[in-house]
Amino acid sequence: MKTQAIVRGKCHVGKYILKRCGYIVIVFLILSFLMYSLYNLIPTDPARQELEPMRSGLKADEYEALYRETRARMGLDDPLVVRYLRWMGLWPNVDGSWSGIVEGDFGYSNLYKRNVVEVIKDPMGNTIFINIFSTIASLGITIPLGIYCAVHKGKRFDTVTQVVSMLGYSIPIYIIALVFMFLFCVLWRIFPIMGQKTAGATYANSWEEFVDMLYHIALPVIVMTFGSLGGMTRYVRSSMIDALSMDYIRTARAKGLKEKVVIYSHAWRNALLPVITSILGWFLGIFGGSVIIENTFSLNGMGKLYWQGLNNLDFELVLAIQMFYSVVSLVGSLLIDISYGLVDPRVRVDK
Repeated sequence: MKTQAIVRGKCHVGKYILKRCGYIVIVFLILSFLMYSLYNLIPTDPARQELEPMRSGLKADEYEALYRETRARMGLDDPLVVRYLRWMGLWPNVDGSWSGIVEGDFGYSNLYKRNVVEVIKDPMGNTIFINIFSTIASLGITIPLGIYCAVHKGKRFDTVTQVVSMLGYSIPIYIIALVFMFLFCVLWRIFPIMGQKTAGATYANSWEEFVDMLYHIALPVIVMTFGSLGGMTRYVRSSMIDALSMDYIRTARAKGLKEKVVIYSHAWRNALLPVITSILGWFLGIFGGSVIIENTFSLNGMGKLYWQGLNNLDFELVLAIQMFYSVVSLVGSLLIDISYGLVDPRVRVDK
């Protein structure tokens, strides 16, 4: 009987995950169409961008004829829906071939003169690495700090922490970055001021290159971690205070349970559910903040690439990066929904 219950539970979880993945696909298609439509409103013309280098060597009528031919070759005169389906890889190209997102082809970057996949490959890895590093550091600090402040509510440490966290929460991330750059790069000269690697450096092996990269991204990670401490610490503290005021906590203490057991096995587990809800928005906020951080510290990441693509009206590049952030958001939502059932058995994932 116990084995059958476990099997049924696993089937329910599997069905729930499949159902949520189906929702994600639908939402992804809707989001991709909306974003494609919005970016088509940008006043840019890929055909003219492609022909611009040779414009000076052509006569006006030759240029216009070549321009019309280029637009026809790119399918720019087709309806919006057809161009979207072609971009997704669900409609054949003008020449009858198939390409698009489902084929792993995100288009061609007019700015870098390469396929978008080749352009974003390294920056995507850098952005994911930096943000995951910052997330682990932030959660490793905010969760114990929030719990400690909740348990010692009203004490001097709690008061000081609340003041500092409020400052970190209210100050914009770019101000924090500039202050930290002045302190750690100009005044104390601990970290390099910008860049991801030492200029002109040669490495004996990949380990030395990795260590040099860690040295350069240390300050950006510190800035991103500090900037996220305020909001998350206050949220963990608030959830823990609510949990510690419940009747079951007083009952647990009355039974003579150790205070650590009461805090971590009873209070924290029940306070974790609302915290999980906030983690998604906070995690996406870190990814959004990387646009500012990567440009401030001149890091080769998706945020910097996104900014350059916008400034240079690189339609295909910007769309690919936007889809990356959308996928991060949708997958994060799925993971949080699954975490509900793991953290709180009252939440049924088979509904």
